[in-house]
Amino acid sequence: MCFFFSLQFLIGEEHMLQTNQKNRSQEPKPPFPYVVEEVSFGNSEISLSGTLTLPRTIGAFPAVILIHGSSALDRDETILGHKPFFVLSDHFTRHGIAVLRFDKRGVGKSTGIYDNATIEDFCDDVAKGIEYLKSRPEIIKNQIGLVGHSEGGIVAPMLAAKSNDVAFIVLMAGTGVNGEEIFCEQGRLLHLGNGVDEEMIAIDTQVRKIFTGIVKKEINRDVAKEQIHEALAKFLSGLTENQKIWVKIHSVLTEELIKRFNSPWGHFYFPYEPAIALRHITIPTLVLNGDLDLVVSPKQNLPFIDGALKEADNKDYAIIELPKLNHAFQTCEIGSWDEYEQTEETIAPSALNIMTDWILERTTKINERR
Repeated sequence: MCFFFSLQFLIGEEHMLQTNQKNRSQEPKPPFPYVVEEVSFGNSEISLSGTLTLPRTIGAFPAVILIHGSSALDRDETILGHKPFFVLSDHFTRHGIAVLRFDKRGVGKSTGIYDNATIEDFCDDVAKGIEYLKSRPEIIKNQIGLVGHSEGGIVAPMLAAKSNDVAFIVLMAGTGVNGEEIFCEQGRLLHLGNGVDEEMIAIDTQVRKIFTGIVKKEINRDVAKEQIHEALAKFLSGLTENQKIWVKIHSVLTEELIKRFNSPWGHFYFPYEPAIALRHITIPTLVLNGDLDLVVSPKQNLPFIDGALKEADNKDYAIIELPKLNHAFQTCEIGSWDEYEQTEETIAPSALNIMTDWILERTTKINERR
């Protein structure tokens, strides 16, 4: 996920983040029926810049922080001409929920170096966002929640497990297994969707496991790089010429991608077990996945999330697999990459309404019943 865990690696980050001229009918247009503020928070080392949207009605409001998926993403989570966090923020705020969304460290107006950051660092950044919201008189201090998409679905429970300031979490295509398993399964599903035969998929999976196995064990990045090249060369030497050609064309492990994965982020992500944090989550939790998500497979992840929340004895959680939705929660036919950019829809209305109603039931409507 990030946003998409591997989308940036498959189609190129520059193309992925570009804004195209296709119609995006859901993208909000001013004037907005709510307050929009440019804000900054953090500390002297990392200053994070974002947008806070507040309902215009009188009184304090529940609030959410939107947490990006992987990649160097801006506050709107801009990708392939879509701005999902802009759409999500607009929908929430129109229904009485304040929203904080911000540029990732090293992106847009936020300072810091993105390439040096790990998921733990992104967790710390969100914690700073909670501190900021608690300082605002317009926010109900004990009704601040987190909405995390893809990688953000790792960050949200990680923070909630160690902070008493998180009132609820929503996981949009969050993971239940470690990064190595995610990486291998998404490769299998994407190749399968493209009609690749089982033999080549098995070879691709072996390539991915060779790489991730080294990154998981070897902390020294220079040593890891050398070991990766040696191990891949040895593996490729045992393939036929046609198999070698296929791997060189279709494998994600180019020099550029080896560098990206063999990073502080990759060394943390691949071995990390999300269930560790999920087993400590007792606050209200909503888990959503599209049934055509090929990046974070619901079949692979939802059972582990369910098991971890049961182990936590969480009394208020819901897991919903939404039909005909992809990793971006767009209505689709097969979940392929082409559909992400081609579709006009940014987020399916069904997903927007489910999240909004669920949050209001645990915040505003609780106050009304009192």
